Amino acid sequence: MYAQFNDQFAAATRQFADNAARINRLTLENVEAIFGLQLAAIEERTTATFAFLGEASQVRDLDGAKNLFPKGAQIVRENLEKSVATGQDVMGRIAKVQESVAQIAKGQLETVARTANDTVKQAQDQFSQAAKGATKATEQAADAVTGKSSK
Repeated sequence: MYAQFNDQFAAATRQFADNAARINRLTLENVEAIFGLQLAAIEERTTATFAFLGEASQVRDLDGAKNLFPKGAQIVRENLEKSVATGQDVMGRIAKVQESVAQIAKGQLETVARTANDTVKQAQDQFSQAAKGATKATEQAADAVTGKSSK
């Protein structure tokens, strides 16, 4: 009985460790992808901003500064839009990973519940067999005692 329990516990622990490794791998891949997205977005926004600043440094008169203002507003708007788009993409990726983790956890719980139900059923069957055996042994003992006392 203890060996069976130990085997089941070892199998459940092994399955839990495998699922934890899968979850860690998914999370690490997601973090890597998010970091790449954000780094690319920062690089793109920085390049556009420095290009604007380079253009701004070449302005020599008031008319050039007036023409530069709409370009600056455009750069700010594009930076904000790209930042929001990147944030939405990051949130979408996080949601997908969370769904995957939830599915893995759900599968783990279903497997554990199924295994526990099977173990309980086996224990109930063994108990029923033991109870039947004990009842039969008691009846045989009673018959033996009754048969001996009637003699």
